[in-house]
Amino acid sequence: MKVDGRHFRSIWLEPDGWSVGAIDQRRLPHEFIVARMASAADITEAIRSMLVRGAPLIGATAAYGVALAMRADASGAALDRAYAVLLAARPTAINLKWALEQMVRVLRPLAPSERVAAAYRRAAEICEQDVAINQEIGRHGLALIERIAATRKPGEPINILTHCNAGWLATVDWGTATAPIYLAHDRGLNVHVWVDETRPRNQGASLTAWELGHHGVPHTVIPDNTGGHLMQHRMVDLVIVGTDRVTANGDVCNKIGTYLKALAAHDNGIPFYVALPSPTIDFTIDDGITQIPIEQRSGDEVATLTGRTADGRVETVRVVPDGSPTANYAFDVTPARLVTGLITERGLLRPERAALASAFLERSASH
Repeated sequence: MKVDGRHFRSIWLEPDGWSVGAIDQRRLPHEFIVARMASAADITEAIRSMLVRGAPLIGATAAYGVALAMRADASGAALDRAYAVLLAARPTAINLKWALEQMVRVLRPLAPSERVAAAYRRAAEICEQDVAINQEIGRHGLALIERIAATRKPGEPINILTHCNAGWLATVDWGTATAPIYLAHDRGLNVHVWVDETRPRNQGASLTAWELGHHGVPHTVIPDNTGGHLMQHRMVDLVIVGTDRVTANGDVCNKIGTYLKALAAHDNGIPFYVALPSPTIDFTIDDGITQIPIEQRSGDEVATLTGRTADGRVETVRVVPDGSPTANYAFDVTPARLVTGLITERGLLRPERAALASAFLERSASH
């Protein structure tokens, strides 16, 4: 996607051919900083600290983490260590485990002398696969937007609400929930995006708004609690969100607050779609509410806010009284019954086991 007219991906190999570059998402929207990662430890910390975030990007980054680990030590023991350490970096997004398993499957049978080149090659393939998948998600999601556009009066906008950041910053490129929006915008459709701020880390206000603005997509940032009001007043045509894990029966785990948007959409008859690449499907579990581990992050993310002061300084301030406990559940689960459809690279699917298993038979058959 574009930043002030220049194409960027969220992760890349540096010119030296072995270290990894990425946009430091902790510094957005106030500073555009590129980070260089030169070891598996750097990659692990980048994932843990949310320098990189978003399920597909976490997976791609972890793949390069294995490549860097092999560059330092290509033994089987080192491969096992890299897998375990990277897997523990964040618990909820299934793409992390998927990417690591892809790397181990390719590298385990090889001689140590062959593993470094093979690791970089497979990591690059995972990145390119993510881009291709997201383009297909965009194509299938575009049809939904075009259908709404066909019912509109000339000049009347199509209002799409999204939550958190499922944009190109959360993937290698294009994004999941935003891919249809970018395609629609680039084709001249009059789209407008309601961007949930998405407390406590403000990924909507800080990241989604930043990337939409730099690509020229009309949007408005709203407090998290505004979506229901907009839906009641017919100011939302559809909701599109991303996800960090989808169960075999179509339950959706996404950024905390997604469930509340799904409830509001259901109550007001607003279509609620989830955009996901197939590596986000976890065919090993059926019940998202009881079986998906929900990451609990530092309470400091709830108690503090970071922003730019009037004189240009970036400062962090505390908004919760000293001594007040905080809870920071990073994700919630939206039951399949509240999901209108799943936008995948293989088309629009019903959120149910039969549809997912049929569309991705090669993955479902192994579980």
